[in-house]
Amino acid sequence: MNRSLSQPLWNDFVARFEETNKNSPVVASVLRQTSLLEVAEDVFVLGCDNAGMKQYLERKKTDLEREAGSFFQKPVSFTFLVKEKKGKAEAPLLGFRPTLDDVYVRAGLNPKYSFNNFAVSTTNSVAFAAAQAVAGSPGASYNPLFFYGGVGVGKTHLAQAVVRFILEKNPERKALFCPGDRFTNEFIESLQDKSAPRFRRRFRSMDVLVLDDVQFIAGKQAVQEEVFHTFNSIVSAGGQIILTSDRPPSDIKNLEDRLRSRFSGGLIVDFQPPDFELRSAIILIKARERGIGITVDAAKIVAEQVTDSRALEGALLSVFARVLGKKEGIDLEDVDQFFQQKAVVKQARMTANDIIHAVCSYYNVKPSHIRSPVRAEHIAFPRQVIMYLLRRELRLKYEEIAFLLKRKDHTTVMHGYDKIGGRSMKDPAFRLELDRIINSLTSSP
Repeated sequence: MNRSLSQPLWNDFVARFEETNKNSPVVASVLRQTSLLEVAEDVFVLGCDNAGMKQYLERKKTDLEREAGSFFQKPVSFTFLVKEKKGKAEAPLLGFRPTLDDVYVRAGLNPKYSFNNFAVSTTNSVAFAAAQAVAGSPGASYNPLFFYGGVGVGKTHLAQAVVRFILEKNPERKALFCPGDRFTNEFIESLQDKSAPRFRRRFRSMDVLVLDDVQFIAGKQAVQEEVFHTFNSIVSAGGQIILTSDRPPSDIKNLEDRLRSRFSGGLIVDFQPPDFELRSAIILIKARERGIGITVDAAKIVAEQVTDSRALEGALLSVFARVLGKKEGIDLEDVDQFFQQKAVVKQARMTANDIIHAVCSYYNVKPSHIRSPVRAEHIAFPRQVIMYLLRRELRLKYEEIAFLLKRKDHTTVMHGYDKIGGRSMKDPAFRLELDRIINSLTSSP
């Protein structure tokens, strides 16, 4: 569909929008000031006179696309560009040239994700090196590049950073970041509205394709068939495939063998949970991005207390909200006060018995066994975890814990606390186990 044929229909849509959205006169007014620059693959490229107009419409994008989808009877997406102000002799045919930010948006990228703000430590250094190699030579180094790991470890950030780097070097490259569920939904919609050929042309012609959370396609036969052919088309043409998942290809259930083979044919990299040094670096990076002053010592305390990487920024902003207007930045005292108050809230919400029952439920043992003389490993280990959490979360004395668990000597509790504490420092996966147990209590209403 070319622009000249689409213009009358677009004018009809704007008129319909004004008529059915009389409670949103500002949106309708701004929309009327845009110009239709291009229509390709059901993507409407709209020109805006300035960045303010563009930002305003991007905030309304979801509602606008829903209205347009209803009007045109098919999925429609919008891209907003700021028109360049040039002399008539220099003006290109459509009157605009997309900025890099526009290119990133079209590729489905989050503008926050780049190599520059990706914190590197021993837990992700291999993945970072592989990502840089692919970014420097897409389609030649590791193809596909497969990242797997838990939630919030940086898979999506690094995958998008690769695409961003490639587009910085050559904005003309056809690149797309696509979550697995979005690929599935768009494919199903293309079958429903008989636009499957257009869907296939779009995805199979990509120079770089990232399928995020690819485990979501497992068990969906037609979708897996489409991914298989898309994969083959891109790779055979010299393009780059990047995949992310919460598990390696060998562990994705209901994944076709031929896809498992394709996914395993490149480099598979495991993302470990962020260690203390990495979490500290993340805090400092997030603070710098937001213009928040924070001392290194204060950042370290946050990193010690918060092991979930996705919760780090939330903790940083919570502390900053307390000092905003009182001082210029965050220091050690501010962080200490924040976590002390948080500990008081935790204590008010949970009891020693809550922790005992939560640990017993997690490790499938009975509370009566915890208080018994039994020293078998499957009982002794959960008992030591309880000792550690009672001390860490509720600040109970060693003697009080010994009494609760019917231990003869408080030195037994001290030994258990030190053993579990030492393991949690060395083993990030185990540290996450401890946090899951406590979060199961603090997240409940």
